[in-house]
Amino acid sequence: MDSRGAAGGPDSSSPADPTSPEPDPAAAADAMDARLPADLLRAVLQRLPPIDLARSACVCRAWHAVASDRAVLEAAFCAPWGVRRVVGEPATQAFWRAASLGRFALSHAVRRGDNVPGVALKYSVQVTDIKRFNNMMSDHGIYSRERLLIPISNPEILLGSTCYIEMDHNAKREVAVFYPEGRPSGKTESLANIASAERRSRRILESVRRSLHVDDETAAYYLSVSEGDPRAAMMEYSEDLRWEQQRAGR
Repeated sequence: MDSRGAAGGPDSSSPADPTSPEPDPAAAADAMDARLPADLLRAVLQRLPPIDLARSACVCRAWHAVASDRAVLEAAFCAPWGVRRVVGEPATQAFWRAASLGRFALSHAVRRGDNVPGVALKYSVQVTDIKRFNNMMSDHGIYSRERLLIPISNPEILLGSTCYIEMDHNAKREVAVFYPEGRPSGKTESLANIASAERRSRRILESVRRSLHVDDETAAYYLSVSEGDPRAAMMEYSEDLRWEQQRAGR
């Protein structure tokens, strides 16, 4: 008789040993979190760069709670540039994940006599960068705005600063704004009043643009030099056009 058929031999009909169960990642993360004090977990996570902080929020519920905390998000966002504090809440938490220099801007209050090349020279940035950052098609766009957002060329100016999360409706972007001269104080308009004023201004701009057959920036320029009076803006444009035609006819 073949001894290989004996009990315990390699050909034995006894069932094979059951395979070990696959480890559960969530259970392992929960077990690790149970051994990690909450204050230590916070101290570790808030030192991560924003993209890694976003990934850590997917580990387990406890990590998600810490990684989604406003103070932790702000600390990770500010750390690369030495910003002391960021005030305000962004429209979505995705804002915090891209802590690039492009998320910050310097606020320049437009004054009489300002022009885009002069502002660019003052802050050592390119004219094209200012126009692109502020969604401007031409240099005339400066005359319809109370401020320009200036791209940060030297990150050292952000060291120890306080920035304010703002949606700039002209630039159509949400940024953390740095005010070199301090944030202006004053009465804060309600969102409803701001939206109503913007709709009114847009209707006037559209009317002037259609009447003059020009682009938005040119229409905004003539409205600005006429102090918002559409009739005066059209008269001013007609005068300039007549003057150009007379010079061309010489």
